[in-house]
Formats: sequence, C-alpha cells, structure tokens
Amino acid sequence: MAASASSKPTPMMEQYLALKHEAGGSLLFYRMGDFFELFFEDAKIAADILDIALTSRGEHDGQPVAMCGVPVHSAEGYLARLIKAGQRVAIAEQIETPEEAKARAKREGKPTSKALVARDIVRFVTAGTLTEEALLEPRRANLLVALAEVRGSIGIASCDISTGAMVLADCPPEMLGAELARLGATEIVVPEDWAHGPDETAFHARSAFSSDAGAERLKSLHGVSTLDGFGDFSRAMLSAAGGLIAYLDHVGRGTLPLLLPPVLRAEAAGMAMDEATRGSLEILEGQNGARAGSLIAALDRCSTGAGSRLLAEDLSSPLLDSAAIEDRLALVQFWHDRPIERANLRDVLRALPDIGRALGRIVAGRGSPRDLGQIRDGLGEAYRLQDWLTREADRPALLDKLLPHLAGHGALTDLLSRALVASPPTERSNGGYIAEGYDASLDELRVISGNARKAIAAMEARYRDETGIASLKIKHNGVLGYFIEVPSRHGDALMAADSGFTHRQTMKGAVRFNSLALHEEASRISEAGGRALAAEEAHFEELVGEVSTAREAIAATAAALARIDVGAANAERASQGDWCRPAIDETQGLSITGGRHPVVEAALDKSGERFVANDCALRGDDRLWLIGGPNMGGKSTFLRQNALIVLMAQAGCFVPAKSARIGLVDRLFSRVGASDNLARGRSTFMVEMVETAAILAQATERSFVILDEVGRGTSTYDGLALAWAVVEAVHSRIGCRCLFATHYHELARLAETCENLSLHHVRAREWKGDLVLLHELAEGPADRSYGLAVAKLAGVPAPVVERARQVLEKLEKARSETGGLAAGLGELPLFAAAAPVEAEPTPEEATAARLRDADLDALSPRDALDLLYDLKRGLD
Repeated sequence: MAASASSKPTPMMEQYLALKHEAGGSLLFYRMGDFFELFFEDAKIAADILDIALTSRGEHDGQPVAMCGVPVHSAEGYLARLIKAGQRVAIAEQIETPEEAKARAKREGKPTSKALVARDIVRFVTAGTLTEEALLEPRRANLLVALAEVRGSIGIASCDISTGAMVLADCPPEMLGAELARLGATEIVVPEDWAHGPDETAFHARSAFSSDAGAERLKSLHGVSTLDGFGDFSRAMLSAAGGLIAYLDHVGRGTLPLLLPPVLRAEAAGMAMDEATRGSLEILEGQNGARAGSLIAALDRCSTGAGSRLLAEDLSSPLLDSAAIEDRLALVQFWHDRPIERANLRDVLRALPDIGRALGRIVAGRGSPRDLGQIRDGLGEAYRLQDWLTREADRPALLDKLLPHLAGHGALTDLLSRALVASPPTERSNGGYIAEGYDASLDELRVISGNARKAIAAMEARYRDETGIASLKIKHNGVLGYFIEVPSRHGDALMAADSGFTHRQTMKGAVRFNSLALHEEASRISEAGGRALAAEEAHFEELVGEVSTAREAIAATAAALARIDVGAANAERASQGDWCRPAIDETQGLSITGGRHPVVEAALDKSGERFVANDCALRGDDRLWLIGGPNMGGKSTFLRQNALIVLMAQAGCFVPAKSARIGLVDRLFSRVGASDNLARGRSTFMVEMVETAAILAQATERSFVILDEVGRGTSTYDGLALAWAVVEAVHSRIGCRCLFATHYHELARLAETCENLSLHHVRAREWKGDLVLLHELAEGPADRSYGLAVAKLAGVPAPVVERARQVLEKLEKARSETGGLAAGLGELPLFAAAAPVEAEPTPEEATAARLRDADLDALSPRDALDLLYDLKRGLD
C-alpha cells in the first residue's frame, strides 16, 4: 500500500481508492487473503467502534496509512456491531484466484509475479438489507422503508427482505409520522432533496422513484402483465416501490433479495396511533428503548421467532374490522379451551426452524445447505401439523383458512429429503451435505477418495516399517498438501539420494518430505475430491432453484405457521394470567370490569405483590371521566391499562380483565408523561402542547383519548386555563371517549356544565401521619392532593415538608377568602358557546391571498409547479 508524496500510487492503492470512491459514504471492507482490511478514515472509525488495534502501513500523500482488519471467518459479528452503530459497509471481495490473476497478466503481457487479484464490491450491508441469521434479531422484523411524494400524497413501500413480505400504502404528509411509528423501520430510503423527514434517512437517486418504472419492475419481478390482481396501487405507492427496488438492486449489486407480491394496505386498515402514543404506551419498547418493560415483553409467549414478529405487527396495527378481530379471537379461544393440545402444538412449533428467513437467504443468494435443510424440516413438520389439525373438531374459520397452506410441498420435501444429509452444514465449500445414494457418480468419487485415503494410511505404515522410524507420519495442510514428517533426528536418513524421499521443508524439531507414491495418491484424492465438490455444488444450485420456484407457497406456509403460533401463544398467556375474551361491537361504549395493566401486573407478580384491579365504564351519556387523586395513586396506570386493553382487544388478543366490551376505536391517543426534546429545541411543556394539539386536531367521536395532567408544565393560571379549555373541547366539540387525569381540583366545576362528564378519584388515606395509597378508583371528586404526604414518602427532609405545610395553610386561607383559582369560572360559557375569536381565513381565502402576492414572472417552471402543489394541498 506504500506510496510516497511524489510517487505514483501502487496498483493496489489505485484499486483500493477506486473501490472506495464507488463505496461512497460506506466503510469499505477490502478483502486481503483471510482478512477484511480497512484503511484511512474508515480504519479509524471501525477501530473505535469495534475496539480493535489501529496500525499504519506505508504512506500516502506524505501521511501514514491508518489500517485495521477483521478475520473473514468472524466478519459477521463485527458487521453486526458496525451496523448497530449506524454505519453502512461495502464488501469488496476477490473475484479471481491468484492463478487466474497471473493468467490474466500473462495474456495482457504484464509481469505475472506482480499480478494484482481483481476485486469488486459484491454487496452493501445496511441496517435494512440484512438476511444473515447472526445479524438479525429472531423476534423482531427488519423493515426497509422507501418514501416518495406524488401530488401531495406520500407513498410508503415497506419490505422485510429476510422474509420477502412487501406492503404498499400511502398517506397525507401530516400522517407520515404516525405511519413511520407504526412500521418501526430499521432503515428509511428517500429521494434526494427529500423535505418531509424523518431526520435519519438514506438518500437514493430521485430518478429511481418513478411510478412508471416502479410498476414495470413489479410486473417484471412477478411475471405478470398487470398489477390489478395485487391491488389498486396509487402513483405514490408505485413511486415508492420503484425507489425501494432500485435501492435493493444497488446494495445487492444487481442481485435482488426475496420479494413477494406486494400487498395493498388501505389507509383505514388499522387503528391509528401517533408516535407519542406508541411511546407513552410502551408497546414494543420500554422507556429505555429495550424490549424489557414493554407490552410485547409481558404478552409474548410465542414458540417461534416468526410468531413473535407477527405478534409485534398485530400490536403495532390493531384492526378496525370487527369480523377479522373475531376471527383472531376465535382462534385464541380454540387453543385456550384445549390446554393439552395447546401444549403439544407449542412443543412442535418450538422445534421448527425459521423457514421464512431461511427462504429469504436462499433466494438472495446467501443460503447454505443448512438453510435447505431447514426448508425441508419445516415443510415436513407443517404437513404433519396439517394432518393432525384437520382431524380436530370445531375448528374456527381462521384455522380452516390456514390449514391448506401447510400442505402441498410433498414433491419438494421428498427431493430435499433424498438429496440432503440429516444435518447439513452451514458451509458448502467443504462439501459433505449431499446424501449418499442421491447421485451414484458422486458416491463413486467419494469411494475413490476414501480408498485413496486408506491407501495413504497403509503407505504410512509401510514407510515406518521400511525406514524403522516409528514416529513417521503422513500429514496434510492447505499449503503443502500431503507430506511425510519425521523428527529432526531422523531427517538425515531420509535425505540420502537413494532413500526415495524428496526434501520439502525443515521445521523446528521436524523435517518434511514427499515421495512419488505419495504424490500419485494425493493427486487421485485431489482430483476425486475436486470433482465431488463440483458435483455437490451443482446439486446445491439445482436445489436452490427448486426452492426459489416455490418461494411464494413456502412463504405462505411460513405465514400460516406464524399465525397459528400467535393464536396458541395468546391462549397460553390468557391462561397464565386469567385473561378474558373481549366482546367487540360498533357502539361508542367501553365497559371493562376488573381491568389490570399487563406490564405492571407482571412486575408485581415477580415480587409477590397483588395488582389492584379497577372498572371503567364509558358510554354516550358518561364518556369523559375526570380523575383526581395523589401522585403515585395509580391514575396514570389506570389510564394506560384501559388504552392497552383496547389496543390488545382490537389486535385479536384476550385482555387482562374479568370482562370487557369494546366499542371499536378508530384512533387511540395517549398524552401521558412527557419529556423535553432538546434535539428539536422543545421544552417539556412544548412537547406536551404539540401532542395535545395533535389530539384536538385528529381525534374523532370514535376515538379513545387518555390525557394526564395537561397544563402542569407552565404557571398555575395558564395550566388551569389550558386544562379547562381542553376538557371542554374534548367533551363538546370532539365528543369522544376520554379519561382525563388532573391535580386541578377546580376542574371539578366542569361537571356542572358538561352533562357527559363525571368525576372520579383514586383513593388514599393518611394514617398516623403516613400516606396509604389504595390504588382504587372511586366516584366523586378528590378531596385533596396529598402532595406533602407524597413528598414525605419520597424522603424530602422533614424541615422542608413542615415549611411547605405552613405555606400551604396560608395559601388555602387566601383561597377561601377570595374564591381561589376558579373564582368567576362559574359564569364562563361552555366551549361551544364561548365568544367567537377572530376567524382564521378559509383555505380558499388563503389560496387567493397567496396568488395575489406571488410574483409569477419571477418563478421558474419548477417553482411554479411547487407553488401549484402547495395551493392544491391547502385547498384539500
């Protein structure tokens, strides 16, 4: 790699720099023998992340060349750490052998001694394009998402290339955040000059995001002349799909992974939840970003990784179709009522390989004999499951729909069973994975190779007798091949000209030789072994072709197994926790008896404590509960548990309650707890107001909203005023089901004017100066906040608590004299009847104003088009 400041770079340096230019912003893994080497700034970045030694080698432009390296055989582990750290990696492999490089140099009239092995980037490794088992989390989907805007609509193409599942959707720009929160993408690809966020994205050429090109690529991929059979895709969807496929083609260097036919997701297909709601409810991740402490951690009892991934998808996108929800619940009920059969099923599923991801690796060209074995074993077990389940009585409709997908692979499983050994290896370079009896010529080559090895063993015994050297051995390595080795003290005897041995190498303590007979046997072994490896490789490619041809049917089998697993796992969890089957209807009611928070209850169970269950009954004439009480009394837990019960019910799960009847919820909103967002320059109160504004703008009368202590982050008067106005807006303008927790006792006066609002509180008592929290919900307003008792409980020094008590007495005396914060609010008209504020201009008025102000002569064609799109969005 050395090159002085004034000299021309070496051929290897020129090759490296050319590949690095092609790699762009990715770290370049440059293959050199048994190592991937990194140089210059790449080496510094990798050494810091991987905590490996950083060295230098020669100079370039007068500066030492920083370098580090990782062994090829363990590169996957290092790649995983780099990807987790947010890096992208380009893999530059040697695409010819040293012998081929010398032959090429000879043809080109160049010195063969300095022939440089050709290298090329064979793949880009990015967070969203992983298929390797070691790089993926078994229980988490790995989604790559592409976004594109067409005529004011955002197209979304999502794909988990480890299983091939591809979904197309679109949404208005203001809903993009909620959609991305639902998907939880590992990597997001957008066209250059993208303006809609999010912050961390990968850019790809805008020309790739063409709706026409996207449609053509999809038709070509799936061998159809029209996409009508897959769905009515919008231009925005097809544009995003085109960008996604082009990006995959780029990172795979012309090799596309498994991509199943696209599925259309309708805009109203699932319950809508924004990012703030998902975060506060901790659906898939706890507050620390880990799985522990989340809803799915408390709920997931799946036996397979594919089942866990499907359960996460269910919880991320609860259904709005009551019939589909009932289908899922009926499947859970089927297994819940059959504990013995459920246990047997879970034992079978636990032993199943992840055939969906094995299929993904095979189709992407990264499969191994072990992956083929997993397909064989998985499909065979699926057939046996189908045979068993078809004999079960009273099967639910969803199970009947799934059963046909478990069979139909007889010919393929028979082929793989005959072709593969019982436990195929992960590497195919050493052969040994094609079963004996599958190919007679391959068996013959193996016999020849085996006989030759026996001959070498006999030769070793003969040479010991002839030389009298009992320690003589015939060994093999990758450099010398077969050789004869004796201790150094016997070396001279074999050095004699008439000994029949040829000296090859002198080692410390040993001398190595060759012989004509050994060379001939070694040649026979090498020839037979090489031909056997070539035969096995040919069979491997044939088997891969057969599996690839059946990829859609195999993927359907994997999906059916995952759905059965989810149903049985939900039944298992319901049985463990004494959960009930929720009833689903089209009303605007919510009736939960003995509801519990699944995550909190699971945590209390570990410490031997009991969770205090509470009821919730919202209906048309009592749809907004105003809940008071002390901190730590359980208000936030009560709010969250009811939101989670609604979410779980519409995801098709049993719920932690004695009984539950859920009127379908179209949108779920949670503003419970907030923290500042320094990266976006937002204080805690600003975050709270942004989230509250989203609720007031997007909630409908079929929504369910939970709000906790709105207005606490500002002055008392401002906070009370905002909380008062928000309660009125939710009650009188939106009219949705709502639980509203607050410490503002003054809000209780709203019960006098809001006919569908009722007052509730969490119970607490002081006993001998100590606060006793009962965690029970009761009707009526809270009598006091117990703030000083909570402060004492938290360990605030006694003098501080006592001083606070003195100040509180003064404040309460002043409040009784003046009427307190709520003085005069009794005469305030309701939200709907309040004095009108100056009206905002209508969309038509705003559009006319912008047109009047626009300098049309100064606009470029592109600016004019952008203005037209903006005006269209404003009118919409």
